[in-house]
Amino acid sequence: MTLSAQVARNTIIQIIGKAIATILGLAAIAVMARYLRESGFGQYTTAVTFLSFFGIMADFGLTLVTSQMISRPDHDQAALLNNLFSLRLISAAVFLGLAPLLILFFPYEPIIKLAVAIASLSFFFTALNQILVGWFQKNLTMTVVAAADVISRAVTLGGIMITAYLNLGLLSIMAATVASSLVSFIIHYWFSRRFIKISWQIDLTVWRQIIKKSWPLGLTIFFNLIYLRADIFILSLLKSQTDVGLYGATYKVIDVLTTLPFMFSGLILPILTAAWAGQDSLKFNRVLQKSFDAMVMLAIPLIIGAQLTAKPLMLFIAGGNFIQSAYILRILILAIGFISVGCLLAHAVVALDKQKNIIGAYVFTALTSLVGYLIFIPRFSYYGAAWVTVYSELVIALFSLYLVIKHSRFKPNPAILLKSLAAALVMGLAIYLLIGKLKLIPLILLSGAIYLFCLYLFKGLVKQDFKELIN
Repeated sequence: MTLSAQVARNTIIQIIGKAIATILGLAAIAVMARYLRESGFGQYTTAVTFLSFFGIMADFGLTLVTSQMISRPDHDQAALLNNLFSLRLISAAVFLGLAPLLILFFPYEPIIKLAVAIASLSFFFTALNQILVGWFQKNLTMTVVAAADVISRAVTLGGIMITAYLNLGLLSIMAATVASSLVSFIIHYWFSRRFIKISWQIDLTVWRQIIKKSWPLGLTIFFNLIYLRADIFILSLLKSQTDVGLYGATYKVIDVLTTLPFMFSGLILPILTAAWAGQDSLKFNRVLQKSFDAMVMLAIPLIIGAQLTAKPLMLFIAGGNFIQSAYILRILILAIGFISVGCLLAHAVVALDKQKNIIGAYVFTALTSLVGYLIFIPRFSYYGAAWVTVYSELVIALFSLYLVIKHSRFKPNPAILLKSLAAALVMGLAIYLLIGKLKLIPLILLSGAIYLFCLYLFKGLVKQDFKELIN
């Protein structure tokens, strides 16, 4: 099987897996939002956001470094993976162990503090998972990852449904997330042993190499988290848990929509890394351009479609109590375009081994966003938080594009942007005429078909693209 066919096969498997997992995830959000309502959902969001800071510190860039380092032919995969796994286990235990202690010093309700203590275990198993996912990505064996994702989401949904039925409360939902993460880890670990035996290994020479590679990524991801999650954190301190719940419900939708760009970029990273390490700049730029086109084709219809369907979408997902979230979604969806492209370009920066060069951009974006949150959240609540988030994603995407162009001579072709925009406008007109006449799901499916047809008509998609995918 050729490399292109392997990537296509793995991408299709992941798309199918993500589609099923997304449905299960949205169902879990729907049940949880209706059960916890705005304030309870705000408590859940606050606990998860607080833990995410410690999860990122535990990661310290190791997830991306796994795909990057084991993609190089001069590395011993087994020894490297063992050392990465051992380092991750220690860092996760240390940093995630601090979260339940430090939350005691914050002015949150006792139930939020208990939720953090329980959910820290979920983050621990997820942290271990990410190293294994990096290995599966590199070897283009994503069937296991897709299956584990679907099964773990099903466990989450089942746990939330039982919680709602028996009225067991927020802490039971947190326990369900722990069970879900544990199941996912067991699946990844069990199947990884068919290919490679993971064992405890501490080689300080290898650890120094890993840390040398990972600290710039860890630093950039930490600052990335500041501008991505400081909004919810500050909102939880300055506003009510109801406000956090309304904003958090919208963010859950955004998180679901961004899984595909991160999944796709993760698959492309080893290919870009290998191409650049092999001094094949033509292949690097060709793969990056095709990937750039895919991200644009994905983002444009989401942005335009959400402007018209935000209310019925949030009503469908979270229920009538969260209808105010529709106005937040119309703002945050703008960030999807910048996240999709920026995520891909950030991975390209890693493939170029220029992650140190982007640290300044993340520091600048984090600090200016933090100032923005402190200015606008007290005055405009979640609306201020949403607009500052859009700003931050735009800045990072532009910085990443600048670095990629500077070091690889990549020149993005804007043609697909114009064609996607034209096709999406036709789709938007169809939605405008049909909304209220069709139910949400048929409307989304029909509008997606119209977009793809128009994109094909405008030669944004050509027959050769379909032939390559089928082959």
